[in-house]
Amino acid sequence: MATIFVLGIQLFSIESSKQALTILIMPLHQAIVLAIVQGFTEFLPISSSAHLFLVPWLLGWPDQGLDFDIALHIGTLVAVLVYFFKDWLQIAAQAVGISYGKDEELRQCPKLFWYLVLASLPAGLIGLKFKDQIETTLRSPFVMGTMLILIGLLLWVAERVTKRVKHIGELTVADTLLIGTSQALALVPGTSRSGITISTGLFRGLTHSAAARFSFLLSTPIVAASGLKSVYDLSKHGLSEGMLAPFLVGIAGSALVGIAVIAFFLKVIRKHGLAPFIAYRIIFGIIVIALAFVRSRG
Repeated sequence: MATIFVLGIQLFSIESSKQALTILIMPLHQAIVLAIVQGFTEFLPISSSAHLFLVPWLLGWPDQGLDFDIALHIGTLVAVLVYFFKDWLQIAAQAVGISYGKDEELRQCPKLFWYLVLASLPAGLIGLKFKDQIETTLRSPFVMGTMLILIGLLLWVAERVTKRVKHIGELTVADTLLIGTSQALALVPGTSRSGITISTGLFRGLTHSAAARFSFLLSTPIVAASGLKSVYDLSKHGLSEGMLAPFLVGIAGSALVGIAVIAFFLKVIRKHGLAPFIAYRIIFGIIVIALAFVRSRG
């Protein structure tokens, strides 16, 4: 997927759709690799959009096209819905005054559904207005490498200076608005939606697990809106010839890997915090900038 920011409904023009249809049929091995990359990086604070741009850039692959973008959108949506299905049932029931579910932390925040709606608005509105301009202007390895490093440093500061004592049941409207507004920064390539929202949650005093859980729950409305819009775009022209197998691989691969990675990340962050991901971001960002500089000189 050219960009996976899960930060607003994607707006595809007729011209870009036609251009995507002219791209050569994607080899199956490329579909497998990119599906794994999407599933692995979408839910980690290391920027899926940067990896999905940089992997083909480094390997010399052509742009994967609109059809495969849609497959990855659907796979991402399946992953987050499957993993947090019980959570969403409890959250939705509590929103209308129904006592449901056994998660005590969610019970302590009966307004969580409305908090998630409120937090989704800033990124959705900003994404609708500026997404295309930002992607066109800032879509470069230099920008991605720089943002990988900067957000890595932001996460490091959040680890060092925050108290991290609040749970989801202690969320406030101010917490919600600040985390939701920060989500819009993920429009900038290399930022990472989960990275910026988790770091904001930590600065607001949330524990590692609470910040990560709220971040993943917050991704659901944006991913769902983007996925539904993508399906609508697909319905207008249908799958390109020969794209059925890569399309199905994209959905299945990104969904299965995504589910496993969510579980993995929530366990790692409880035990080790964000240190492994901070180190990865900074090292990877430096490598990206160095490679971009070498290639620009060549």
